[in-house]
Amino acid sequence: MRALIVQSNPSLGRVWQRYLEPLDVDVTLVHTGERALNLIETTLFDVVVLDLVLSDGSALAVADLAQFRQPDANVVFVTDTTFFSDGSIFCHSANARAFMKTTTPPSDLAAIVHYYGSTTPAREARHSLAEG
Repeated sequence: MRALIVQSNPSLGRVWQRYLEPLDVDVTLVHTGERALNLIETTLFDVVVLDLVLSDGSALAVADLAQFRQPDANVVFVTDTTFFSDGSIFCHSANARAFMKTTTPPSDLAAIVHYYGSTTPAREARHSLAEG
């Protein structure tokens, strides 16, 4: 499984990465929306962990490009704000699968990410075609 973490706080992103790697998740951690956009163009991901409020770039732009370029990649939004606390993020982002607080215990976040990043036979076939 491949996960992209887009988190402006490097230390928090590394904590999440440390919880995902023991679950056999190949994690790429970036701190800006621009870097995430570039990676989405070149690398396949099963799941994107995306801070809703990036210090550099737009989380919704990242989610939109992921939906366009990698429609099988699920997005787990994480935030420390009340933006979209009404659940409307699921109306704005077709690939949103979860909306969690930044303070969620890392083990719980890892379990959610692992669940939404688990490969299906169809997704695995598309990965094989894209790599081959």
